[in-house]
Amino acid sequence: MPLEIVILGATGFVGRALVRRLQQDGHSVTVLSRNLNAHLLRLLPPTVKQINTDVYDLEKLQHAIKDADAVINLVGILNEKGDNGRGFHHAHVELTQTLIQACKNMGVNRLLQMSSLNAGRGESYYLKSRGEAEQAVKQSGLAWTIFEPSVIFGIGDGLFTRFGQLLKLAPVMPLARADAKFAPVYIGDVVQAFRQAIGDKKTVGEVYELYGDEVFTLKEIVRMSARQLGLKTIIIPLPDILGRLQAMIFDFVPGKPFSSDNFRSLLTDSVGGVDGLYRLNIRPTRVQEILPDILGHGNDRQARYDRNRADR
Repeated sequence: MPLEIVILGATGFVGRALVRRLQQDGHSVTVLSRNLNAHLLRLLPPTVKQINTDVYDLEKLQHAIKDADAVINLVGILNEKGDNGRGFHHAHVELTQTLIQACKNMGVNRLLQMSSLNAGRGESYYLKSRGEAEQAVKQSGLAWTIFEPSVIFGIGDGLFTRFGQLLKLAPVMPLARADAKFAPVYIGDVVQAFRQAIGDKKTVGEVYELYGDEVFTLKEIVRMSARQLGLKTIIIPLPDILGRLQAMIFDFVPGKPFSSDNFRSLLTDSVGGVDGLYRLNIRPTRVQEILPDILGHGNDRQARYDRNRADR
């Protein structure tokens, strides 16, 4: 059944993919933002409804969601200004609390919340704030579903795409927390999880860990990226004392490509315990199925050469 769906954070990596698929499913989608960037909006379907509003303002948020059958909260930041947790608390906890109140006041009962694997665990402000937001959702009395993805990969992601950009510039890469573990999950599988849950009452009150069936260290992820690009990169794993120093230095670099809180997040491996994709009957997409599309086919010539040798 087609639904009226309002999405917060729809111009992000997950949001852009999710909006397209929800519209293809026949749902009516409204995007909320207080900074509707023209470039990002061009990446959304032209038929999506766009409302420029302050999502932190309760009255304005109530007005924006008043006709919704369901609300999806995808708002999230990976870094904050400074390093005190206030930015994470504002974006994750305060906004979620405001959204819950708006939903209650307007009689919107269905809420799908994006969170993170390891929410509430570890030392980072990011993970702590994700955990606080989850608790608010669980205690809301709404018909909620929470998704906890590991690091998400896909075309234009912040994982392989970002490393690919760095590798082209740096033949030597000093790497903090090189042995930190990840079970990357494909963007299409995350979107499918939301699509299935939106109208399924069985998912109400459930938390779904979303992760792939392959576990890689950060060092292995960088090596895979370099190999796909056909680059020879020297990776230098840093001891934690130097990794922390590297993060502290990057705290002052514009755009914060790495930060002290990122380092603290890496102290907790991003691998799952209860397979949410399996629970939703979604087959996990493997990294090698998508990596050529993310980084291009830089190593295809060598691959063809190896195949030709094997055929002789």
